[in-house]
Amino acid sequence: MLRVYVLLIICMHVCCASSDCTSHEDHDVVSQEEAEKATTLKLGSIALLLVAGGLGVSLPLIGKKIPALQPENDIFFMVKAFAAGVILCTGFVHILPDAFERLSSPCLEDTAAGKFPFAGFVAMLSAMGTLMIDTFATAYYKRQHSMGTKQVNVVEDEEHAGHVHVHTHASHGHAHGSTELIRRRIVSQVLEIGIVVHSVIIGISLGASQSIDTIKPLMAALSFHQFFEGLGLGGCISLAELQSKSTVIMATFFSVTAPVGIGIGMGMSSGIGYRRESKEAVMVEGMLNAASAGILIYMSLVDLLAPDFVNPRLQSNLWLHLAAFLSLLLGASSMSLLAIWA
Repeated sequence: MLRVYVLLIICMHVCCASSDCTSHEDHDVVSQEEAEKATTLKLGSIALLLVAGGLGVSLPLIGKKIPALQPENDIFFMVKAFAAGVILCTGFVHILPDAFERLSSPCLEDTAAGKFPFAGFVAMLSAMGTLMIDTFATAYYKRQHSMGTKQVNVVEDEEHAGHVHVHTHASHGHAHGSTELIRRRIVSQVLEIGIVVHSVIIGISLGASQSIDTIKPLMAALSFHQFFEGLGLGGCISLAELQSKSTVIMATFFSVTAPVGIGIGMGMSSGIGYRRESKEAVMVEGMLNAASAGILIYMSLVDLLAPDFVNPRLQSNLWLHLAAFLSLLLGASSMSLLAIWA
């Protein structure tokens, strides 16, 4: 995660000394008073997004203590479908259109981005890369676990030759459960990377803005945005059954990403000459958004929705199947509504 931050800061630093997509006459002159008000609003938005993100990611984790939200209960499928709908919508409605908008900017017409649909291409490569990481990591840990299980079986077989058959079945069930748990942990970590990249970018966008009329609606919209994203991510972290320390680290890391992004944007806009409409900034933001969209779309469809909707327990219960689908629509529509403002 720290490497992701370093990469984002380096990419944005490249955008500082660059040609601008807009003429100097198009830039609005911001008075000292307006600049101070904008700074106050940005500082307020840091606290607001910190609380919204922390609350969103914490609710599913706290919900693990509630019997109704345990995996063996039907409502669990509905909560997970809602979270997956939020993440799917974030990728399709919020991030991918931004990537297309940035990379189809008129100022990039004379560059490679103006001659090739890089937004869709990068999103596709990102999804394929996520598939590789997902499958290779799962296969690696599965092989490691299988080797350990075989070694235990040899010892057990030598000591209890008469109970070999029973032990083999028990080991198979344990191995299947461990493999599924490993997969959930990989899903939660890769998903967090995609969300963190997006959160930092939207934080930088807010921090770099000097318009009060732009900052005010963004504060409200991004608060709900972070809250719903936190719900989706928190649900995946809770399924991963990580150690308490790892859970706290992942939840905290998500909570601070957007506020840190705002701080980076404020520093870049005031201290080192960051220009959001420079060619390099437009290209970097577009590429990062496209990569983030590819990750989130893949993870929501392949790792979150598909396993649940082909689950025999869900398919054998028509009402539960419909309820899960309605929860999916509710999550996606709630996040889609926020696209009006941010």
